[in-house]
Amino acid sequence: MNVGQASRASGVTAKMIRYYDEIGLVRPSSRTDSNYREYDEREVNELRFIKRARSLGFSMEEITVLLSLWRDRGRPSREVKAIADRHVADLDARIAEMQAMADTLRHLSHCCAGDERPECPILEDLTGGQEPSQPKQKAGSRRR
Repeated sequence: MNVGQASRASGVTAKMIRYYDEIGLVRPSSRTDSNYREYDEREVNELRFIKRARSLGFSMEEITVLLSLWRDRGRPSREVKAIADRHVADLDARIAEMQAMADTLRHLSHCCAGDERPECPILEDLTGGQEPSQPKQKAGSRRR
């Protein structure tokens, strides 16, 4: 099947399929006489694998290793588990960071009156309590 058909079968855009080919992640099984890529069911399955791995947030480096392990029928599952466990730990750390950011913003928003007064704890926090500086006047110009 051509790249468009492989795209429809895998749910991966043709542009991404070409990119994966360029970086050597997935290779078409063959090329036509006019040098068009041809994909078979094996490559379509690999594209589906990549799409799912990306949807789980794996990096391209991790996907490369996972795809290599998937292709190796004699692989030890502990290598796959180790990659997944490291990824879960990374996700947990990022979730904790984002939760802390949300908590801080929620607190700042709660402290802000949101009225006509210029005082705003959100802006004060973002600036570290500093007032905005006045723009510098150009030499020779006078303020009227």
